[in-house]
Amino acid sequence: MKRAQKEIDQVVGKSRLVQESDIPNLPYLQAIVMESLRLHPVAPLIQRLSTQDCTIGGYHILANTTTFINVWSLGRDPTYWENPLEFRPERFKENKLDVRGQHFHLIPFSTGRRMCPGISLALLTVPTTLGAMIQCFEWKARKNGNQAIVDMEEGMGLIIPRANPLVCVPIARLDPIPLYS
Repeated sequence: MKRAQKEIDQVVGKSRLVQESDIPNLPYLQAIVMESLRLHPVAPLIQRLSTQDCTIGGYHILANTTTFINVWSLGRDPTYWENPLEFRPERFKENKLDVRGQHFHLIPFSTGRRMCPGISLALLTVPTTLGAMIQCFEWKARKNGNQAIVDMEEGMGLIIPRANPLVCVPIARLDPIPLYS
């Protein structure tokens, strides 16, 4: 959080809110979004229909077979990710990966012709919104702000809901009135 706040303060300053045009100049904020998408994809499974017979990993798959790609497990596969369960945004500064379907161990928006049509919008609005939340507030976990880390335990479901509700207390970091002047 401190590192992201420092980056935003250096690039944007404290006299205006983060804007979409600032995102290319905020690589650590972008890395936080990428790491979040890796660990917590919106949809854990992607469904596809095979168009022709093929063999993958020694398994013969017939044409017109419904297949499911486990995006959740790809983002946690130790074959591709060092310490895969650890939230470490720095891995995306070291390794220039893209979520637009070119790296098959990171496909939170799917890939190919059936890729999510909202990817461009998401990759602008999510970092901008997160950046504004980081810029404007300190965040304390739990109602009384006494929890050191946020509980990220996942529940069961089609879209991987949280096991426990997220409760955070925002503490104003900047005076919002000058930001809107």
